[in-house]
Amino acid sequence: MTTATAAGARRPSLDAAATGANLLDIENLAVRFDLATETIRAVSGVSLTVAPSETFALVGESGSGKSVSMLSVMGLLPSPPATVSGSIRLEGREVIGMPARELRQFRGRDVAMVFQEPMSSLNPVHRVGRQIGESLRIHRGFTKAEARRRAIELLDRVGIPSASARVDDYPHEFSGGMRQRAMIAMALACEPKLLIADEPTTALDVTVQAQIVDLVREVQDEYRLAVVWITHDLGVVAEIADRVAVMYAGRIAEIGPAHEIYRATRHPYTSGLLRSIPRLDRPVTTRLAEIPGSPLRVAEQLRACPFDARCPLVGEGCGEALPELEEVGPDRHGSACIHHHQMGTDSDLWSEGSVTGEHAISGQDGDVVVSVRGLRVHFPVVRGLGRSRSSAIRAVDGVDLDVRRGQTIGVVGESGCGKTTLGRALVALVRPTAGTIDINGDPIDHRSGRHRRVVQMIFQDPFSAMNPGMRVGDVIAEPLRIHRLGTADEMRERVSELLAQVGLPSDAGRRHPHEFSGGQRQRIAVARALAADPEVIICDEPVSSLDVSVQAQVVNLLADVQAATGMALVFIAHDLAVVRHVSHEVAVMYLGEIVERAPRDRIYKAPLHPYTKALLAAVPFPEPGVRSTRSAKLEGDLPSPADPPSGCRFHTRCPVAVEGLCSTVKPELLEVAPGRWVSCHLAVAPGRS
Repeated sequence: MTTATAAGARRPSLDAAATGANLLDIENLAVRFDLATETIRAVSGVSLTVAPSETFALVGESGSGKSVSMLSVMGLLPSPPATVSGSIRLEGREVIGMPARELRQFRGRDVAMVFQEPMSSLNPVHRVGRQIGESLRIHRGFTKAEARRRAIELLDRVGIPSASARVDDYPHEFSGGMRQRAMIAMALACEPKLLIADEPTTALDVTVQAQIVDLVREVQDEYRLAVVWITHDLGVVAEIADRVAVMYAGRIAEIGPAHEIYRATRHPYTSGLLRSIPRLDRPVTTRLAEIPGSPLRVAEQLRACPFDARCPLVGEGCGEALPELEEVGPDRHGSACIHHHQMGTDSDLWSEGSVTGEHAISGQDGDVVVSVRGLRVHFPVVRGLGRSRSSAIRAVDGVDLDVRRGQTIGVVGESGCGKTTLGRALVALVRPTAGTIDINGDPIDHRSGRHRRVVQMIFQDPFSAMNPGMRVGDVIAEPLRIHRLGTADEMRERVSELLAQVGLPSDAGRRHPHEFSGGQRQRIAVARALAADPEVIICDEPVSSLDVSVQAQVVNLLADVQAATGMALVFIAHDLAVVRHVSHEVAVMYLGEIVERAPRDRIYKAPLHPYTKALLAAVPFPEPGVRSTRSAKLEGDLPSPADPPSGCRFHTRCPVAVEGLCSTVKPELLEVAPGRWVSCHLAVAPGRS
């Protein structure tokens, strides 16, 4: 990490905690990456403070400078190409320019970091307990035995069951949620004063996310930690943050107390992020608000507002000078917008537009396009040198489902519940073990690709689903060539139509996938799926890796396409708020089975299955002080699909399980009201006894 002197005079941070007794003080932080082909100014003039025991949230789209700012605090930016200037002080000690030996002591002992993907942060060839104990031996002088005992205590504290037995496990033997708990245990080992959490819940199911959020709260109180939480999930921020800084193009656009940021927003960018969120308390009949365009990639010194090209308030003065943070509200609420006084309510500023909800066909009125009966997909588990098949992973285990023309059916559940395998079976990427899949009344022929023209798929990661060496036009045209749909000229014309339909410029076809942002690549994936005029598209977590602003663009695009074509969508996701916004009907899966299925409004207003209730209870609410109830909080991890529990498969985690009934008698999926199906001994439809 190369350091440089800050240019210009220091500006005091607009910060509620700016009292001189701060734990962390950052002034005029700037980070520049000098690459072979370009210079990227990742952070410019950031000033903020964090008080002891405070939770401070950094939010913004990908590339806004959130993570780079905090990696600077950790001293983890590579040099070259990074050049860091300004001042970073922890309890008055300057971090920038700190000698390497002192910096190594500083990390772990005074400040620790939890990263988004624990599997890439944990060493796969070392046992979890050894990795936790390593920092204790380095920073605290513990013996090997002392470090092991403390590692067990920490694993137990963060909620790892049977910690003394799991301390010698390898990272791959832990679930995703358990690995994140282990990372928190490692961060706590030397009792740091500051914990930096970089998107720690982004890749997790909503139930595990709720557990991790609650855990961080608990250890923060217990260890009296200050926490900097980096995220683009504004629902989580509303639940945990004392103060918030919203970053855009490497600068702070707005900063202040969480309640002020959410309820008296004074920057159009913050307002746009908040209006992009699908919420459980808003009507589904409105489109999600979209922030047009993509985040700015800053190569030169900024001389005007970086948000002006995307801003609904752009006007006189926006392109003439770089706006500085100025105090606009109580508790040092600051905004870097010269037109902040013009801001009314969020809904006035960002128009949601026309209805998306009840698309061209109501969902129940369309013909059945896909009919699934008794579907089972089991994967044999091969063991030993003899390659014997001693058991099987029951990924999908007896699913019945109808998908109607013009309907979107949402499929929700935790990772490992069988959602993706169900979707892959519908496009014949996996062969069913038993059961039938009919497309327009005809069974899927696994020896022919004919039905793949009718059923297409959009994957979670569009980049890995495209050939990086192909131009985008060829990627989109591939289904046309495979199914011989037209001449070369007709294919080129069809590609141009599809690019326009998904909102991409006409020259996009001549470029390669790596030249596009994540949201643009997902638009390309949508265009490719539409190329052969399918009747059904399987959407496998299509927005889970996207920023909330880009997520809104893709969700609205899918709704527009469905309204225009009348196609059916199977929308697989773990974000229940997004699923509510796009779906006519929802199916909840647990360990390979559908445990509840109903029209959207019924399942969200009055869920019947305890698992559905737990999923909804875990959804964070994007408003400070209005936290979703944790009364139905789900504990523990999903049991192995290779050895599912007897009786009701949910009974091992169910808060209302009846001993002697739920553990022994398997409940049937029954229609308890018209269109309302549930698999639970205790579920009773509203109005019935």
